[in-house]
Amino acid sequence: MNLAREDQSPSQEALSGDDGQFSFAGVAPGPFMLTISAERFAAQSFSATLHPGETYVLPQVALALASQTTEVRVALTQAQEAEAQVKEQEKQRALGFVPNFFVSYVPAPLPLTSKQKFELAVRMTVDPVTFALTGVTAGIEQAQNDFGGYGQGAQGYGKRYGAAYANIVTDMFIGSAILPSLLKQDPRYFYKGSGGARRRILYALANSVICKGDDGRWQANYSNIVGTFAAGGISNLYYPAANRNGAGLTLANGLIGIGESATVNLLQEFLIRKVTPNIPDRDPAKPKA
Repeated sequence: MNLAREDQSPSQEALSGDDGQFSFAGVAPGPFMLTISAERFAAQSFSATLHPGETYVLPQVALALASQTTEVRVALTQAQEAEAQVKEQEKQRALGFVPNFFVSYVPAPLPLTSKQKFELAVRMTVDPVTFALTGVTAGIEQAQNDFGGYGQGAQGYGKRYGAAYANIVTDMFIGSAILPSLLKQDPRYFYKGSGGARRRILYALANSVICKGDDGRWQANYSNIVGTFAAGGISNLYYPAANRNGAGLTLANGLIGIGESATVNLLQEFLIRKVTPNIPDRDPAKPKA
């Protein structure tokens, strides 16, 4: 028990007996506050005024059990935190519908596991927009009579569609999942968003041939380079015989792939972020660019 006075005089303390009784002797008249506490019980306080010559008898007090608070902290593993970042990336769609999954806008992205690299590749290749854009590509090729060996009509369109989709699948899985897993490289583009225009342009162009490793260090982007040429070589298997010129087709498709990567990186750095909703804030205190 603790008896405190408003006049800042020293407080008095007392212990109750086995029957719960307690008392204070020699208490000066005036206002006081009595606090009753016990282990595992909620404390109770009473304020009153003791008059001269008065003996103050406190009514019977029943203390309530104290509420217990248990704090549990759950720490995510690095792989779980990376998975959460991947889930955020899978919401990124330029103009609200075009997949923009292989870009990280967060300041300190975590490396992806092999499973997560394949997850992003699968999501890209089976996305409805990917199928639709492949159809547009095949339609343009047919209108221009590209790869004439495929012919015209529904059959020719189907062959062009299959070839265009095969290009996407082989390039995506080899360059963004298989090789990055084997070589421990990150297949994503890491948005810079700061610095002068010249520096950002050079950064975007360089990222077509360099990348971050899973250890966070910059290195030659063997995954993209080798993957692009490998996909170009595989295309010899399904393009018309007249268009199969072996090394020439492989080289042409490989260089086109690297050029496309550089172009997309420039768009990522200066345009796509502005038209992509559902991206995490790099600095929550600042408005989005």
